Amino acid sequence: MSALPADLVETPPLDPERAIEGRSPWQLAWARLRRDRVAIACLIVIVLITVIALAAPLFVYLTGHGPNEEFQTTGLTPDGLPRPPSSTFLFGTDSLGRDVLVRVVYGARISLLSGVLASTAAVIIGVLVGLVGGYFGGFVDTLLARLMDVVLSFPFLLFAIALVSIVGPGLWISIVVIAFFSWASVGRVVRGQTLTLREREYVEAARSLGASDVRIMFVDILPNLIAQVIVYLTLLIPAAVVFEATLSFLGLGVVPPTATWGNMLADSLAYYRVAWWYVLFPGAALLITTLAFNLLGDSVRDAFDPRGDRLFRR
Repeated sequence: MSALPADLVETPPLDPERAIEGRSPWQLAWARLRRDRVAIACLIVIVLITVIALAAPLFVYLTGHGPNEEFQTTGLTPDGLPRPPSSTFLFGTDSLGRDVLVRVVYGARISLLSGVLASTAAVIIGVLVGLVGGYFGGFVDTLLARLMDVVLSFPFLLFAIALVSIVGPGLWISIVVIAFFSWASVGRVVRGQTLTLREREYVEAARSLGASDVRIMFVDILPNLIAQVIVYLTLLIPAAVVFEATLSFLGLGVVPPTATWGNMLADSLAYYRVAWWYVLFPGAALLITTLAFNLLGDSVRDAFDPRGDRLFRR
């Protein structure tokens, strides 16, 4: 008996539930994320901002303007006001005749550096504290939980002002302050998840096999928290960028003349009626960066959500 041709053999319809069988949560999340146009657009924007920040010296070479170089003659009007955008100064100049374009690009370096470092430090501390408290429970959990409550209830600006008055303003002080006020929220999330995961069967099996507490926490429990940690990190970075800009705006962050978006906005307040570009460009850079990170974080959160209906879209 001869076999039927391949084109005549009926293929049963593909069941959506069977279509995802055998795929890991990471594969499913990546499949969702790469079909999310908003996520891809935000990722492109973030990569572009990062490349521009890294290529800041190239902008100095192309324009011939240093980030702190003052052009008293060509950069200011006869009345001593900033000059509007032109072929010489594409984004105009500031109150001291400095190139706003170059300073915005160098400000991106400060914002991204402080945002990534502070968020990473906060996530590491929060994961460790939440993991230890949630796993051991009892007195250890109570002590660490109350510590997180104290950190979350402490006034942010009061702590920043007190610390700056003692050690002085600076980039690393800003990173320390941001990380200090961010890790507790991460710790709460990790603690809650750990309280649930420590009762799972695979954790009990690891205990029965004689695995140490450290191995159970970092080998059996922590890998199941990575998705939540990644989501929280993507949402924490824009908050850290805004915190750094706020501190610099209030004079508690990076010391001028170092260019940051926060101190540029603070300096532009006296000129916003006659120099709109001085407010627009650093403000737009801050808005676009934080919006891109926030939208990407929302998309990553949805991608890791197993209940999302986008899982079965084709």
